[in-house]
Amino acid sequence: MALVPVADLLVQAEKGGYAVGAFNANNMEIVQAIMEAARLEKAPVIMQASQGAIQYAGLDFITGMVKIAAGDEDIPVALHLDHGTSFEQVIRCIRGGFTSVMYDGSKLPLEENIAITKKVIEIARAVGVSVEAELGKIGGTEDNVSVDEREAMFTDPEEARYFVEQTGVDSLAVAIGTAHGQYKGEPRLDFDRLAKIRQLTNIPIVLHGSSGVPDDQIRKAISLGVRKVNIDTNIREAFVGKMREELAKNEREIDPRKILGPAREAAVEIIREKIRLFGSAGRI
Repeated sequence: MALVPVADLLVQAEKGGYAVGAFNANNMEIVQAIMEAARLEKAPVIMQASQGAIQYAGLDFITGMVKIAAGDEDIPVALHLDHGTSFEQVIRCIRGGFTSVMYDGSKLPLEENIAITKKVIEIARAVGVSVEAELGKIGGTEDNVSVDEREAMFTDPEEARYFVEQTGVDSLAVAIGTAHGQYKGEPRLDFDRLAKIRQLTNIPIVLHGSSGVPDDQIRKAISLGVRKVNIDTNIREAFVGKMREELAKNEREIDPRKILGPAREAAVEIIREKIRLFGSAGRI
């Protein structure tokens, strides 16, 4: 099946009151795991690549793997750039075949963020690519995108309203208490802030840094308008944890397939759990 824009998936998620999982495609085995989980759960899915993943694997390899995986199944799949922090990176991904991009200008002054986001949208819309933006700073670290936790700032609802009115962006990532990477304590999401942002913007909200957020908080966030939920760390934990387990069984093993195969299966299981949690299972 041909790749689809994230915006198309979020329209259906809005109608159904669920969220679509956005899972980071860091290597071939994880791409295969995302696709297998989506097939087993009969769910739409977003495969996303960060700037770090693109630097590691190469833009053509990422795009090629996802296109091959999606082509094998009758499942709606979007290929999304996660945290594109430069206009040039976003344009390269659009030219490379991505069906959705995130321009992350959250570190910039508001008006500069708006100006560049509008430029991205103008180009992306002309070729049917959807656009996600971000307001507020999400703590923790994700590949090369870092924000000191002490400087992490929540999204201002009125600023979000103004930003959406000025840009017409398809979806908005907001800072309401999540963090990239592994949590040092239990997160507490600001649901009042989320509800206000949703009320004022009336567009699909994106939740970044969702690995480690308790299930009940994820469900409540979805009930308040979150339609895309990003998961990366939980997949890495399951994948690498299983690799370590397999190597511990046989330290002399040199066949990578015997290590990466079980790791891929562990990734399938955690992704299936997330798909069910988000309410997107059985939606196709």
